[in-house]
Amino acid sequence: MTTGTVKWYNSTKGYGFIQPDTSGDDVFVHATALEAARITGLSEGQQVHYETEIGRNGKTSAINLRAA
Repeated sequence: MTTGTVKWYNSTKGYGFIQPDTSGDDVFVHATALEAARITGLSEGQQVHYETEIGRNGKTSAINLRAA
């Protein structure tokens, strides 16, 4: 699993971005990933563990989220 920091998350829009602790691009996170992990919300600066998945659109998203 990768560890990262929540850059921002908008609960109204249902998405945000995680900045990986290692170098690389920010990772998109959608509300459905939070629901699957039974997480009620994310806060800016929060540390999380996650895996990535490449969707049908070719973009990378965070899945299998856990609090760090």
